[in-house]
Amino acid sequence: MAKGRLRAGFNLGGEAAEADGLLDEAFIDSGDFLTIESRTNHKCLLVGRTGAGKSAALRRIADVHADHCIRISPENLSLPYITNLQAIRYLDSLGVNLDTFWQTLWRHVLLVEIIRHRYSVNSPDAKTNFFHNLRNKLQNDRTKQTALDYLNEFEGRFWCETDERVREITDKFAERVSAEAGANVGAGGAGVKGGVSSGVELSQEARFEQVARFQRVVNETQLARLNKMIDVLDDDILDSSHLFTYVIIDDLDKEWVDERIANDLIRCLFSTVYSLQHVRNLKIVVALRTNIFQELDFGRRGGGQEEKFRALVLDMKWTKRSLIDVLDERARVASRHDGVSINAFSEFLPNSNTTMGKPIDYILERTLLRPRDALAFANECFKVGAGKGRLAWVDIKTAERAYSTGRVLALRDEWKGTYPGIGEVLERFRRAPARMSREDMQSRLDDVILLLSDDEFAGVVWLTDVSSQMWTPNPSAEWEDLYQPLLRILYRIGLVGASPPGRAAPVFFSDDPLFVEQKTNLRGATYYYVHRTYHRGLEVQEASGRRDE
Repeated sequence: MAKGRLRAGFNLGGEAAEADGLLDEAFIDSGDFLTIESRTNHKCLLVGRTGAGKSAALRRIADVHADHCIRISPENLSLPYITNLQAIRYLDSLGVNLDTFWQTLWRHVLLVEIIRHRYSVNSPDAKTNFFHNLRNKLQNDRTKQTALDYLNEFEGRFWCETDERVREITDKFAERVSAEAGANVGAGGAGVKGGVSSGVELSQEARFEQVARFQRVVNETQLARLNKMIDVLDDDILDSSHLFTYVIIDDLDKEWVDERIANDLIRCLFSTVYSLQHVRNLKIVVALRTNIFQELDFGRRGGGQEEKFRALVLDMKWTKRSLIDVLDERARVASRHDGVSINAFSEFLPNSNTTMGKPIDYILERTLLRPRDALAFANECFKVGAGKGRLAWVDIKTAERAYSTGRVLALRDEWKGTYPGIGEVLERFRRAPARMSREDMQSRLDDVILLLSDDEFAGVVWLTDVSSQMWTPNPSAEWEDLYQPLLRILYRIGLVGASPPGRAAPVFFSDDPLFVEQKTNLRGATYYYVHRTYHRGLEVQEASGRRDE
């Protein structure tokens, strides 16, 4: 940096893909991008923690294959409208299995978007030409022509925006439910006859009869004809490798739908993606946050499909080496914009020393090995070091406080949907020893469990569940029997780790996701640790009593 100084505002790009001005110029592939881009590799469910680079990878797909890529946003599917329909809510309250309807909806959305993209169907004339040409092509196949009639039923709305077509399908479904119930249950209907909205309590026999009737309505959706249209898609629409198409779906972790049925919607999307695997010139890539994937209840209505879905999953992970590559490339691009020649991120950093070690190791050891963490720490360092030719160790130490505090808040925000009140749980580890004995850890865990006595604590349901062993007298219960369920959560979110016998370094979730699953590991664990990412943010104490500096 002898040629220039760090200007105020210098940074290595935004931490989120949608706000990252350097992503296009400084994209680094950890190997996962090539996997999801591959036309022959079936991995297409991109699963990772917040900040692991899922959205960046999908954005890269869209940029590299701009003419062969379709982006579908859940926000444009009118899903809140659908889930608020009285018909849907009533069927859900009865326990009617809506999977067939959700799968029909996803297949329809995907099929129509692909057709619109392939044939530029954006007007009545374009639609007429598309149907005419495809009918001529299929004139000798009566089954395929019948399947094509399904799309023709949408008449004027075929070229409309996705949300309009989705609403039309749902409204027609609500009308069929209404007809079966003998009442109007559309968007503003008065309620289902004899249902919960009319205030009538159904007997068990009447409820069973209602479920059977409405299940028939659900099962009579157009799924069969849609499945045949998938064959048309493979044989006659995307019938050349030159027409290979990517469909990317992101933002499934946003609060765009009623939480009660969000898992069913996502699981049915997975089922739809799986069913389209045989379309040779199509790849649908879906990004999903790790905690949401872990919560999907495949067993409830998934028919034991978890194994086949997991075969499509790509766990997005980074190594220290790949994160250094990210920082190096970002440093080169960002400095070039400032008229400074930099070849590596290390040129911004102070020299190594025997006390602190290597600065790059110090930084990465305080991340969860995610690009967002590394960029956030680096950017905080540049804020502190503005005006200098090179960062000093004191700049890194000063920046760590703001960085770590931000990571604690990010951890809370990432998991608060799954574990309400998780922020208060994190606070129970404030000023914890850097190295905790089993007794130290137990004291912290007991403090967490005591949150159940707080009337304002939002996590009563999940915390009661994981602490249930504590309230059931069992003289033979061992320590790990009592505390493993809660430890499992704290380990999984990346807050704590443990050191196994004979190993000084702690094991965290990023090292071994299954370590805490085995009670023998907990039984032999020597010490417990809060991850260094959160030390300054939670004022973790060294053995001497000082904060971890």
